[in-house]
Amino acid sequence: MVVAFLLLIWFAFCLPAQLFNSPYCTVVEDRDNQLLSATIAEDGQWRFPEIDEVPVKFEEAILLFEDEYFYKHLGVNPISLVKAFVANVKSGGVKRGGSTLTMQVIRLSRENRGRTFFEKFKELFLATRLEFGYSKKEILSLYASNAPFGGNVVGLEAASWRYYGRSPKLLSWGEMTTLAVLPNAPSLIYPGKNHELLLAKRNRLLDKLLVAKKIDETTCELAKLEPLPLKPYPLNQRAIHLLTHAVKEGKKGERLVTTLEMKMQDQVAQVLNNHYHKMVRNDVHNASVLVVEVETGNVLAYVGNSKTKNGGEVDMVTAPRSTGSILKPLLYAAMLDAGQILPKTLLADIPTQYSSYTPKNFDKRYDGAVAADNALIRSLNIPAVRMLKDYGVKRFHNKLKELNMSTLTKDADHYGLSLILGGAETTMNDLASIYGSMARTLNNYTKYNGQYNAKDYSTVNYNLAENETEEELTNSSTYTAASIYTTFNVMSDLHRPREERGWENFSSLRKVAWKTGTSFGHRDAWAVGVTPEYVVVAWVGNATGEGKSGLTGISAAAPLLFDVFKKLPKTTWFSTPYDEMEQIPVCTKSGMRSSMWCEKSDSVFVPLAGLKTKICAYHKWVHLDENEEYMVNNDCYPIDKMKRKSWFVLPPVWEWYYKTKDPNYKALPPFMVGCEEQQQNMEIIYPSNLKELSLAKNIDGTTGKLVFEVAHRNPETEVFWHIDEEYVNTTNHFHQIEVEPEIGQHILTIVDENGETITKNFSVIE
Repeated sequence: MVVAFLLLIWFAFCLPAQLFNSPYCTVVEDRDNQLLSATIAEDGQWRFPEIDEVPVKFEEAILLFEDEYFYKHLGVNPISLVKAFVANVKSGGVKRGGSTLTMQVIRLSRENRGRTFFEKFKELFLATRLEFGYSKKEILSLYASNAPFGGNVVGLEAASWRYYGRSPKLLSWGEMTTLAVLPNAPSLIYPGKNHELLLAKRNRLLDKLLVAKKIDETTCELAKLEPLPLKPYPLNQRAIHLLTHAVKEGKKGERLVTTLEMKMQDQVAQVLNNHYHKMVRNDVHNASVLVVEVETGNVLAYVGNSKTKNGGEVDMVTAPRSTGSILKPLLYAAMLDAGQILPKTLLADIPTQYSSYTPKNFDKRYDGAVAADNALIRSLNIPAVRMLKDYGVKRFHNKLKELNMSTLTKDADHYGLSLILGGAETTMNDLASIYGSMARTLNNYTKYNGQYNAKDYSTVNYNLAENETEEELTNSSTYTAASIYTTFNVMSDLHRPREERGWENFSSLRKVAWKTGTSFGHRDAWAVGVTPEYVVVAWVGNATGEGKSGLTGISAAAPLLFDVFKKLPKTTWFSTPYDEMEQIPVCTKSGMRSSMWCEKSDSVFVPLAGLKTKICAYHKWVHLDENEEYMVNNDCYPIDKMKRKSWFVLPPVWEWYYKTKDPNYKALPPFMVGCEEQQQNMEIIYPSNLKELSLAKNIDGTTGKLVFEVAHRNPETEVFWHIDEEYVNTTNHFHQIEVEPEIGQHILTIVDENGETITKNFSVIE
């Protein structure tokens, strides 16, 4: 009795909790379970993770070939065992196994231990126990997932992809019966080895299927005509960088069903390959594209790099790279929300220096004053830095944190004002998440009746199993729908300036909000594009960080971006969130809320926060003489003859640059003699004679530099230096510069922050 009880206990616990402990391949599939990429298992076997369902064709074939009574026995078939015993005794060796599929699963799980009577006896007990703990479908799945199929191929799925290059669900009867006979003698016959023997076994199985009425005669004959595979196929590697990313995220040895679409993945990869052949001519070797569905945040295409050499193994989707100008729209939207600007508010574009930081525009020129939307379209650096100064670095740093920008590992003071010009790093993942979240928020504004879903701001997703939509409605958001809409409208303006040559190549019927960026040293070329349906992020450069002259977002990344958009389905445009906007009069010249002095205004829809912005500060009343030639006042001119007129007046330094860009700008007329005392505040004190200057030689033989110095009544006043109308430097307190002009004639222009100007001609001689 005790022995029986102990045997019962042993029987209950004789199977391990996990039957198979072999390492598996990491497998990445698209949303329709098509294989994208796979890595070989740690033990060098192509062994895919276990399948849940066995294809009907394989089930019919393997049961007829190996175990006809599979659904009738309890793990052991006594009749088969007796027949096998008699046959083996007569032959004096092992000629027939008599094992059921259940017994074979046990033998495979025990790593094919010796085929002795004692081992066979243990298999009998374990197989019976397996039948009590698992369903027949589960046992069949275990067999199909772990049976050997020749060489280093294990499992039906791996065999199907290795020998036929497609999923087992898509195999014909001829292909499936070929695979069904392989586990019977995997070391003896497999594709490319003992071809005739394999063909004969396959055809016999087809005949058995015909006799069992599993297939008809026509199907049988056609299946016999199908050729056998001669060698293994290389497995798909359509998303190798996503595969590597999945492994790093702890999904090694798992099957990852992704959100990717095979067709789109292939199309984007082909577009990238076409651009690669153009890029390498300029010694640029790497590029990457990410396509995301706005509504769900699902990644549809993930091409991590262009090639697998010259740094091509680096996944640029997740690699931190300098942002360049790609964050400027985020600052523009933030300032709209803060009520600090309207879409066309004039911003200063003049030589600027904050402590030791001196930002420059890409073309090293200055407009004096530029509308905020135009500054964004043209990606001007100085207005962006000045906007960040006004908005606050810490405030913007916090905003980026709210947007889930994962690469901000330092505090705001570390980045400083360079944060807006590439002083920080970002990833393609982050950019797609941020711009996709903004688009999703704008799309859903009407859906939630003016409320916001906090879950709309989320990171992109590539795991189909994690594709869940959540709602957490609030009355506020990181960005309002109005500021997002206004920003995207500006970004959709394809009428780019001449500085961005080639923009006309991207004009089409498709409206896209897009922005480019170029990092310092031409190391990174960015482009991001947004529609209500898709976000596309493109990066071009060298994974090594090597910069290349001429590598810019507009010339390298934008063409790639728009070629990808051409492959996407038709897109629409965002609806206007009128509930969050107000139509107000805006001064046409200053872009600010109109004042009583503004000569002309436009009625413009602006975010509600725009009602907090200042009224126009650049129009004012001036008093002129009756001929409108001079400014006057009542101390020097009869009041009844004065003419009062509204005048658009910029700050002096703004004006000095602005009037060279806008021929219609009219500076204030001078004061009439006797109406205001004129006072000179600035004077050149060195050199005293500017007519002819020579470049002296230093002791070491090198050429020295020229020194210019001015004195100013107010030393703290900023002074801007130019030679031949090119900006050179800004000085404060100590107004002295060193320059090395070429031999010949030059013009020195000095302007203080109040607009007082000194212009002198000088020549440099040898």
